[in-house]
Amino acid sequence: MSGLLDKLAVILHRDILTAIRYRSASGMYVGGMLAELAAFYYLARAVGPGFRPDGVDYFAFLLLGTGLYGFFVAGVASFVNSIHEAQLTGTMEVLMTTSTPEPELVFLTAVSAFFTRTLHLAFYLVVGVVVFRVGLKHPNVLAALAIFVLSMAIAMAAGIAIAAVQIAIQRGSGIVWLLSSLLWLLTGATFPVSALPGPLRRLAEIIPITYSLDGLRLALLRGADWTTLARPLAILAAYAIVLLPVSVWLFGRALRYARREGSLSYY
Repeated sequence: MSGLLDKLAVILHRDILTAIRYRSASGMYVGGMLAELAAFYYLARAVGPGFRPDGVDYFAFLLLGTGLYGFFVAGVASFVNSIHEAQLTGTMEVLMTTSTPEPELVFLTAVSAFFTRTLHLAFYLVVGVVVFRVGLKHPNVLAALAIFVLSMAIAMAAGIAIAAVQIAIQRGSGIVWLLSSLLWLLTGATFPVSALPGPLRRLAEIIPITYSLDGLRLALLRGADWTTLARPLAILAAYAIVLLPVSVWLFGRALRYARREGSLSYY
């Protein structure tokens, strides 16, 4: 256990040093985030206060929807990008032939991928509340954190599974693009799922992030209690319990296949 914690500390220290080293890039990212939030704010004003999807202010609806959507897609893409970068630089074989067990290696990759994404999402929400005055009425913060943790677990599972595709057939980036497009359309990031036609609504109901967005909006914008949030929490927990071990298994299979075929460093 101490070995895992030591590796975790090294990875987090590396990420912090990288962020400090590239301060100008971080500044540009913050500027882009502020511009994005301003665009959503004025879009909501143009639409008017009469439009209240799911009974909440439209800008608040957009803030949580686009924030969690961006977190999910960027986190998933980080897995594929890290694998692709290792393939390009020729370090893939070294990385995947270390003594670190595959599940532990996947976990460490997940931490590295999601550490900065979590900070970005937190900053995004804080700016929305402090600068753009999004109202939170008696938010159920603990329930929101539980939903976020389960959503992160599902995002990790998706990232690990797509990273396995990148290792096996080098087509992970295409799947990320397709996934991001489908999530933008189907999960209610920018408009309520109820606006979709029947077949697409039924498709949206099998996508876990739909329940993440519904649950977060209920918890933070409407102050829903645990009883009201029991259904989205149970659905997200079920997805996380199933998808995480399946994705780790797929990752291990993809590694064994690439080693057998001699394609571990292909890109």
